[in-house]
Amino acid sequence: MPITEILERNAAMYENDIALVEINPQELENRHTTWKEYSLIESSPAASFRSEISWGEFDRKANRMANLLLTRGIRKGNKVAILLMNCLEWLPIYFGILKSGAMAVPLNFRYSSEEIKYCLELADADVLVFGSSYIGRVEAICDSIPRVKTLLYVGEDCPSFAESYNRLVSYCSDRSPRIPLSDFDEAAIYFSSGTTGFPKAIVHAHRSLMHAAIVEQKHHGQTKEDTFLCIPPLYHTGAKMHWFGSFLVGGKAVLLKGIRPEWIVRAVSEEKCTVVWLLVPWAQDILDAIDRGEIKLEEYQLAQWKLMHIGAQPVPPSLIKRWKKVFPHHLYDTNYGLSESIGPGAVHLGVENIEHVGAIGIAGYGWQTKIVDDKRNEVARGEVGELALKGAGVMLRYHKDEKATGEVLSEDGWLYTGDMAKESEDGFIYLVDRKKDVIITGGENLYPVQIEDYLRKHDAINDVAVIGLPDARLGEIAAAIIQVKEGAVLTEEAVNDFCQKLPRYQRPRKIIFAQVPRNPTGKIEKPKLRKLYGADQLVAQQNEIK
Repeated sequence: MPITEILERNAAMYENDIALVEINPQELENRHTTWKEYSLIESSPAASFRSEISWGEFDRKANRMANLLLTRGIRKGNKVAILLMNCLEWLPIYFGILKSGAMAVPLNFRYSSEEIKYCLELADADVLVFGSSYIGRVEAICDSIPRVKTLLYVGEDCPSFAESYNRLVSYCSDRSPRIPLSDFDEAAIYFSSGTTGFPKAIVHAHRSLMHAAIVEQKHHGQTKEDTFLCIPPLYHTGAKMHWFGSFLVGGKAVLLKGIRPEWIVRAVSEEKCTVVWLLVPWAQDILDAIDRGEIKLEEYQLAQWKLMHIGAQPVPPSLIKRWKKVFPHHLYDTNYGLSESIGPGAVHLGVENIEHVGAIGIAGYGWQTKIVDDKRNEVARGEVGELALKGAGVMLRYHKDEKATGEVLSEDGWLYTGDMAKESEDGFIYLVDRKKDVIITGGENLYPVQIEDYLRKHDAINDVAVIGLPDARLGEIAAAIIQVKEGAVLTEEAVNDFCQKLPRYQRPRKIIFAQVPRNPTGKIEKPKLRKLYGADQLVAQQNEIK
């Protein structure tokens, strides 16, 4: 079943129920009004602070978008790119693209002009829908993307080089165009996070989207009464596919535009959120704010909050133990996946398996897993190998890249993830590290994630990234980039003393105190760190010498 049918069903069954809420706390701060003050008055001091749409409105907006695209000759096989921050228009536009039969192509809102151009050309995009934050970036390339025939601007004061989405859709029918869709029609192109170079264009069929929705709801049991708090960017599979579980049952979702701890906790309280998906830094920030007394839990209504789950990166067990001390009634889950497997859920811990915190879990609903060696033969339990996945959520291919597709996708449907993992005797999978991030020092394999997890146990460390730096004697050495907690003091000597419990070969040989950069989905941007600290240039020099 194409996932667009779920939207139409929700609109028919729950027409006037709230589907989506958008909250922008920054609007209040711009007007020198706090969220708490806002909640005590009847009229809004900032009209754009909070807005909402019903399921009926959601479906009608999607239909208008679909019909607009059809008037422009967009059909099956065409691609429509979306470059928007999270907002109420985002999901209706996405579903409108699907209803037209075209493929949706969400773009990272951090992309530069050249990166936007690269992705538009790689995806063969025919239309670009963009918002006010990107006027300058799109204007800089609009004359050099000839294939993109239509530029649709979402917002007020449309720039001269684009057309007004708001005005055009107002003339379009709000009835479904009834374009026939099948499970195996191509639905979307998602881009890899680009942590190892230029992003790849990942093609998914409609059945992948539906599979993601079913998997998420099976794992977390969302009902119509649940409210999902969505904070991560919708262009990425993580946020959207977790929301799909609520979407499947007609539950409300809240799009929070901001990641400050107080904003997150107040959104949960004010909107009666029951399910919240966080990234590791956000969970860490919430706990730190509580410890500092900046968030006083007794001032909020949080009894309805029942599930906190985390994904997109390895989760330090120490963080979850700390979370459970503060929120002992919360169910907890962690989810593993990648854009090539339509996001989270291919492996999940399961709320019933909290005693196995630290593992990414077991095969998700409708998924198969195996761990293999370099020849793709399964390894014994306890041995480290590459994690492979199989299920209805596996991508069709990398668009216009047969070589890369063949490297990760086997003829019998196994997706080789590039993640190194091991399986315990009781069947739980533990993520070890990225295959390309493994550091080989003096002939020993070093897995940065293991060192990072250990260092995060230090009370003064807020975040850490471990990368390999070239070394004439050992080949590579481990360097730890450490972000110290606000107000804390930490020295290199103290870090080295703390690492004495690690095996000698695992101890970082270099300590760097600096910010740890993360992308919008929470992944550490290690290519940036390697470039910043000279690893890439030194590796290139060594290769030239060889």
